[in-house]
Amino acid sequence: MTRARLAAALVVAAVAATPALAHTGVDPHVHGFAMGFAHPLGGADHLLAMAAVGLWAGVIGGAARWAWPAAFMAAMAFAAVLGASGFTAPYAEAGVALSVAVLGGALAWGVRAPVAAGAALCAALATCHGLAHGAEMPTNAAGLAYGAGFLAATALLHGAGLILAAVAVGLSSRQSPRLAGAGLLAAGAAFLVG
Repeated sequence: MTRARLAAALVVAAVAATPALAHTGVDPHVHGFAMGFAHPLGGADHLLAMAAVGLWAGVIGGAARWAWPAAFMAAMAFAAVLGASGFTAPYAEAGVALSVAVLGGALAWGVRAPVAAGAALCAALATCHGLAHGAEMPTNAAGLAYGAGFLAATALLHGAGLILAAVAVGLSSRQSPRLAGAGLLAAGAAFLVG
């Protein structure tokens, strides 16, 4: 095994590890990396918004492909820390639903935002996701491992969106992202009224 692979394996093992709770009186179930990873995948609103960030970034291309997902993840991580520490925003859940509609609308109407403006929008929308993730984090979670899990799932969903965009661009299909955007817009509207 090369040094790089060994180092990567050690980092993954350290992040995924949760404390051994063999003492009596200690809650035996600690939510770690796997539970954090599952969190964004378990809610259609989170899943669709995160994939939409990648799809929109991929359709725009250039620096947006990395800047928009990075802005989303950084803002989400910061807001998750706030949410876990007890900070609440009255409309965070509505903001999560709204993020699906906004990203869907951007795709449906073919909005070609400048990289900085798109990054700012993605960061603003991610704040709602982060506050929700942080507030919903179980009290017996291993915070860093749980957070690393939901960040990894978010990166995976952004990547899935980027791949879908690459397929659409490769097929010279400009309508596919717009149709996906219309579906996302409808889903976001349904989340808002539901």
